[in-house]
Amino acid sequence: MLSFYSTKNRRIRVSLEDAVITGLADDGGLYMPVAVPRLPQAFIDNMAAMTLTEVAYAVLNFVLQGDVPGAELKRIVGDSFNFDIPLTRTRSGRYVLELFHGPTMAFKDVGARFMARLLAYYHGRHREWRTVNVLVPTSGDSGCAVANAFWHLPGVNVIVLFPRGQVNHLQQAQFATLGDNVIVLEVNGSFDDCKNMVAQAYADAELNRDVLLTSATTINVARLLPQMVYYFYAYAQLMAQDACVDRVVMSVPCANLGNLASGLLAQQMGLPVTRFVSAENRNNIFYNYLRSGQYKPRPSEESIAPALDAGDPTNFGRIEDLTATVERARLLIHAYSYSDSELVETMRAAYHAERYLVDPHTAAAYRSLIEDLKQGETGVALATAHPAKLLPTVQRIVGHELVIPQQLSARLSAPMSTIRISSGYTAFRRFLTSQF
Repeated sequence: MLSFYSTKNRRIRVSLEDAVITGLADDGGLYMPVAVPRLPQAFIDNMAAMTLTEVAYAVLNFVLQGDVPGAELKRIVGDSFNFDIPLTRTRSGRYVLELFHGPTMAFKDVGARFMARLLAYYHGRHREWRTVNVLVPTSGDSGCAVANAFWHLPGVNVIVLFPRGQVNHLQQAQFATLGDNVIVLEVNGSFDDCKNMVAQAYADAELNRDVLLTSATTINVARLLPQMVYYFYAYAQLMAQDACVDRVVMSVPCANLGNLASGLLAQQMGLPVTRFVSAENRNNIFYNYLRSGQYKPRPSEESIAPALDAGDPTNFGRIEDLTATVERARLLIHAYSYSDSELVETMRAAYHAERYLVDPHTAAAYRSLIEDLKQGETGVALATAHPAKLLPTVQRIVGHELVIPQQLSARLSAPMSTIRISSGYTAFRRFLTSQF
């Protein structure tokens, strides 16, 4: 069975079930697998012939080491990876892994759907459990993905916290119109305030004795582990398309660093990636860390790429754990940071010169490939959200009206329900104790 330790104390060891249920370790550390098994080379060599669900089951069954029974894991995987993740080659010869074909059209659908079904499996095994309350601070896409993944699941409530006025109408409609077991809090503050309120709730021992809390952000390993799958699947599709896979570089839009941590874990499992590229906006905490060797969080600034607006990346401890030293991190990861004007320039160039439309988050990853790739290397940019998720911004930038996909437009006419609270922890704690 796979066990997990805390990034703050390696002597703390828990099971996968405990790691998923608690989210954070008691000491505030992030859970990491004690041993990351390396996949056989034969599996890597034969991935090109495998479907997405076959790759997903093989990778997750191997890393979980039988912790979830095979038949149950197949069901969870089949229900989680039930949409395509295509690899698209642009006119310039670069590749884009389109992670936005899920229910809420963002990459977070992958981890959220897997975690929801894994948590439901555990809850079904423990009839004595109280209702699990999943806390989700969001700048948009996390709230959409997690709320939809857990919607109507028995034994679970989802409490979404979002900063008032900082989430667009389309994204807000994806989580604020659901109702049932999805509760939405409109916080008078920033995304960092939302994250801090949730972090304080997890650290509140008295509260946790009364209310069963867990996280569905990439703090939780159940979000992190399934994200490894699409790195393997990207490589499998490169092979299937007869692309050169001798030197593969993968570029990742980065904010809280969970996606990058998943890529590094996939690399440890044997994925042949030459290096990763982290692409940030003006909230360039990790970029500055790699340059200076010092981690200096600061209040986040709003940008045209809101999912990248993180001033204190929650998964930084995992990146430190995976890379050991800043010197080794610099070998494994090249970092870039872009202003809003540079992201706009990239979006316009991709659309007008290559006829390929990217959202601002994907633009950061795409531009970093242009700047970082060397001759003979094959580059893959991770496209993390459908351009329609930021409809007004994208339309204004490219000068073209977009058609909103049906799965996004379906909830636009439904009434929204939110509860307004202040940004202090006292108000949030009072809400939790009064509701649950």
